[in-house]
Amino acid sequence: MEPTVLGGKLASSLVAPLVKKLFVTGGPGAALVDRPVRLTSLVSFRGERRTLGEKEVRGLAGRLVADALDSPGERPFPRDQETAVADALTARLLALGDLDMDDVQAVRLGHRELAARLRTAAGPWDGLSADAGHFLDSATEWACLHILEFFTRRSTFVARTLVEQTRGQAELIAKVDELITRVPRPDARDTAFERRYLPYAAEQYNHITIYGIDLRDSPDRWPLEVAYLSLEATGDEERTALPGERAEPEHTVRLAAEHALRTHDRVLLRGDAGSGKTTLVQWLAVTAARDGDRVPYVLPLRTLVRAGTLPAPTAFLTAVGCPLTPPEGWAERVLTAGRGLVLVDGLDEIPAAERHRTRDWLLALIRAYPGNRWLLTSRPSAVRPDWLAGEGFRELALTPMRRADVTTFVRRWHTAARAPEYEGLLLDSLHTKRDLARLATNPLMCGLICALHRERRGYLPTGRKELYDAALTMLLARRDRERGMEAVDLGEEAQLELLQRLAYALVLSGRTEMDVATAESLVERALPSVASAAGRGDAATVLRELLLRSGLLRRPTEGTLDFVHRTFQDYLGARYAVEEGHLDVIAGHAADPHWEDVIRMAVAHARPGERAVLLRRLLAADTPRLTLLALACLEYATALDPTVRAEVEARAGALIPPGSTEDAKALAEAGPLVLELLPGPEGLPDAEAHGVTVTASLLAAHEPAGALAVLRRFRDHPSLDVRRQLVGTWDRFEPREYATEVLDHLDRTALFLTCRTKAQREALPAMGPWSHLTFLGDHPMTGITDCVTEPGAVEELQLVNNTEVTELGDLSVFTSLRLLLVDCRSVRDLGPLTALSLTALLISRTAADPTGLPDLASITHLTVAHRLPGTRLTDSLPAGAPLRYLYLGEDAIAGTGLRGLSRWETLEALYLTPSTRLTDEDWAEVRRLPRLGILYLHSSLFPDSIGTMPTLPGVDDLNLIALDGAQDVSLLAPRLPDVRTVALQPAPGARLDGARLAALFPGAEVTLG
Repeated sequence: MEPTVLGGKLASSLVAPLVKKLFVTGGPGAALVDRPVRLTSLVSFRGERRTLGEKEVRGLAGRLVADALDSPGERPFPRDQETAVADALTARLLALGDLDMDDVQAVRLGHRELAARLRTAAGPWDGLSADAGHFLDSATEWACLHILEFFTRRSTFVARTLVEQTRGQAELIAKVDELITRVPRPDARDTAFERRYLPYAAEQYNHITIYGIDLRDSPDRWPLEVAYLSLEATGDEERTALPGERAEPEHTVRLAAEHALRTHDRVLLRGDAGSGKTTLVQWLAVTAARDGDRVPYVLPLRTLVRAGTLPAPTAFLTAVGCPLTPPEGWAERVLTAGRGLVLVDGLDEIPAAERHRTRDWLLALIRAYPGNRWLLTSRPSAVRPDWLAGEGFRELALTPMRRADVTTFVRRWHTAARAPEYEGLLLDSLHTKRDLARLATNPLMCGLICALHRERRGYLPTGRKELYDAALTMLLARRDRERGMEAVDLGEEAQLELLQRLAYALVLSGRTEMDVATAESLVERALPSVASAAGRGDAATVLRELLLRSGLLRRPTEGTLDFVHRTFQDYLGARYAVEEGHLDVIAGHAADPHWEDVIRMAVAHARPGERAVLLRRLLAADTPRLTLLALACLEYATALDPTVRAEVEARAGALIPPGSTEDAKALAEAGPLVLELLPGPEGLPDAEAHGVTVTASLLAAHEPAGALAVLRRFRDHPSLDVRRQLVGTWDRFEPREYATEVLDHLDRTALFLTCRTKAQREALPAMGPWSHLTFLGDHPMTGITDCVTEPGAVEELQLVNNTEVTELGDLSVFTSLRLLLVDCRSVRDLGPLTALSLTALLISRTAADPTGLPDLASITHLTVAHRLPGTRLTDSLPAGAPLRYLYLGEDAIAGTGLRGLSRWETLEALYLTPSTRLTDEDWAEVRRLPRLGILYLHSSLFPDSIGTMPTLPGVDDLNLIALDGAQDVSLLAPRLPDVRTVALQPAPGARLDGARLAALFPGAEVTLG
């Protein structure tokens, strides 16, 4: 029971006087003396001015308890415990005289803490039930509320509070003055040096270097601020559960890597080879130096350990070759003041024996200079997960780059390298070539791919052997050597031999992870045949070295290992299979999609004769997927029997490009492999261009990035079918990206853009204006008007299957609107549309029965599907409108028939799908239309309504809808003597005898569609 609840059961007017009796009146003056006003001098049952004894306090407590029991409502505890509760409350009230504090201190505590002090002073009280104990605690807190209120109303309290505050401020000022005297301010020499050092550090680390690449025209250094990419880091964080919640000791958090030190002063950052650890260190140093809030020290351990002794702060700069000489003691003063940012890079790059010494050195610095920020980087397998956890270090891990990160990196790389002409080509390759995309997951590999692509003038077939060879050489040997590290124990060839055996074992097992024990046994069997590995230790030692330095293996969990990229596993596994002559094994797994990359890599490694055998095995299966896989392998076959190459190209040429929608759908069933084989629009007939876009659209669910790259090539295509396909596949992609990459580039002529989701609606402002828009589903009117940034450009608008829109007044912002489709069942009034100059209005049969339609005098094309009120068409349709086209749905004329139709002498086309029989009177109205030349008749008119149809001279265009073959079309020929064109539309699934039907209209052009 909270004190406020208890207060509701007892009148304050009764309780306040009772509590007030506990204290003496008056007081010891203004208390402007050193001696505080103690509670013992205020209570009325202690001291010289005693007015109450313990008996009287017992009586006051008893009255409080009795009044609570007698108040209306449920009793707070059983009545037989009334005496015990009153005794316990008495003891707590009497404990006021035993508290060693004054009234100001009591008010600072608050009523809850004061009650807790009284409970402690009075001691425990046994024998109470849970309800009685809860009431006792609540009554104590409630009484303390009144006690504190009494203190604050004493005439001396405000004066004493001010005195206390003044004394506290004076004491604080004295302590601050003492602190200032103990911490010396940096002198002018420190300030002058930092004005030189900070710009030096900002410039020194403001570049990125790619190691291990031999390229003639690609730079190996470029400005960090241009190319830096913000990567993401993850880590586990403790979470304190609230009362009543299930305990959750840890949860994973994600944050931008450069923000790692914002909430934690000590961070151990792990990342695989090339993941961007060193680049992040440089970025933190550059930003700190430019901001001036921290003094950065970049300490690469591979450089520091060469000196034998790890440096003290005074030697931080000289240890890394900084040419500037700081004032004596400057570094210590910086760290003592807590202004340092110490960035220790590359724990994995020093020998294992040095790592514990490095740990001791780092911890000694932290303990000697608290308050600074410390970052240590390492590869994941260098030290155990909890290596620094006990010292307050938060562990984070850099995550692989996402597709958006890769795109950003490529664009910034080409900007820095001043090679924008190659950017788009490489992005298309990264999006369509799956094995290449899997390789580009960190800045190192992305940089390598960019450089090789530029070196080859934009021609970098995905997965070409040269790319993997360059990547492996860089990771296995050159990168460490060119960064100035000591020579590694295992050579490149020895590492390759061991790695490819591990890779082949994983490929055969169909897995991507392996137990460490299994890996050790494979290495142990291989060691006798690897001469350069002899004498390097046992299998476990060699495997640990591969894990740490190769950059290709990692340990995702304790006791398992895998390759950092599946691409490297497939490449090395195929290399070993070819060396061992296991082509039959590879060909035997061709039907398994997981072996696609292994087969392509095997073709790259194989000799020409072996390639021919493998490709013929693929063709022999005679399936679209394996035929296309053979085609994909050709780019890896630098030397191949020309007969085999021609056969592969001929067989695949029958599949790509698809010549029809049916062919496109069949091609898509071959899987995402197809995307990298689809051609661009150059030289394709419109039908094949349309087929390519259909195939790519269907594969978007499996490879959205690759499908988008294909469709992007067709965004300038003039074909209406192609453009409609590009518009219609919006739903399969991220709305904003597809809008900016594809839709915004389309020729809008004759195109409706359909928005189905809120995300698509919100992407509209990212594009230029569209004149034809459709909003499908429930979109609020404000959402529709707000997302169209240029409403004056909209000429045609369709609101389809919308239950949210109830009124159309807000459409007045579309000042150029000419066509409007309203499929909104909640709309009741079309009157607001008179503010627009509409020429075409389509009202769905799902819409309600709106009013205001007769007032729309500018309409020339009208579609009505809902039932019209009144007895004549002139009762509900706009009598003054110059209608030229009129569609009357199946329910529209159920009550009116066609009575009054002849009022619109301007009608040129009439579409009839009535659900009721047309009478002679109805047909007479049609016959009186002087300009009627186009007639649409639904199959529902046969035979009854057609039987009463008169001769209609002047109708030269006949359209018959939803024919199933049972209709007697011969009835129409004599009634339409002037007909020149006849279009026959079959019902779904129906098959019509076109020749027989055409014979019924010998003087007309008959089409079946």
